Amino acid sequence: MALNVHTDKSVLGVDWAKIETVLLDMDGTLLDLRFDTEFWTEIVPTTYAQKEGIGLEAARAYLNPIHARETGHLNWYCLDFWSEVVGFDIAQLKQAHAAKISWRPEAENFLRKLRASHCEVILITNAHPDTLRIKLQQIQLEPWLDKIFTSHSFSAPKEYQTFWQKLQAASAFEPQRTLFIDDSESVLASAEHYGVAHLITLRQPDSSQSKRTQTQYPAVLHFDELFEGLPNCDK
Repeated sequence: MALNVHTDKSVLGVDWAKIETVLLDMDGTLLDLRFDTEFWTEIVPTTYAQKEGIGLEAARAYLNPIHARETGHLNWYCLDFWSEVVGFDIAQLKQAHAAKISWRPEAENFLRKLRASHCEVILITNAHPDTLRIKLQQIQLEPWLDKIFTSHSFSAPKEYQTFWQKLQAASAFEPQRTLFIDDSESVLASAEHYGVAHLITLRQPDSSQSKRTQTQYPAVLHFDELFEGLPNCDK
């Protein structure tokens, strides 16, 4: 099915009376993707170059084709896989830089409002369990969530229909009454194929990158664009 390209400033809002379940991505949605961008494009290649005694460009020349080959597959998100590729502990390196992990603007306020609403709020992430653990230690996400699922527990990333089938088995939801927010449009396309009716993406998942001017799905810059219709909560 052909997708419309949205160039408007934001979505027109959500009819929250039609929503029972809110599925939320983590990296680039609730959390600033800037940490992950820097980690994978700067910190990992630099560490690998130092370990191998080679230049940074040579390190990238080795790593980039592997990234390209594994994009959209579970290995792309798997710290065990990348630890084997580079020969050092990726989780340990990520832990060492965890202080750089941060919220996206208005994300915590959005979660606060969702928590006070009638909606079930579920985090679904492709992050490896070690990444999830590190980020939950750094950012207090858990108090706002009803459930957390990582694609590694389903042996399939969100890009695969298998993920959605296993998510449905683990936590039954009605796709037509579900809102899913994710910065990845390929992931949103997978959810749409499964039948999830309400889909939103982000205009600026990474605060160090330019805002997206065109998206295949309705998009918001920050979550305050979705506050209307949710309970008022003191900050």
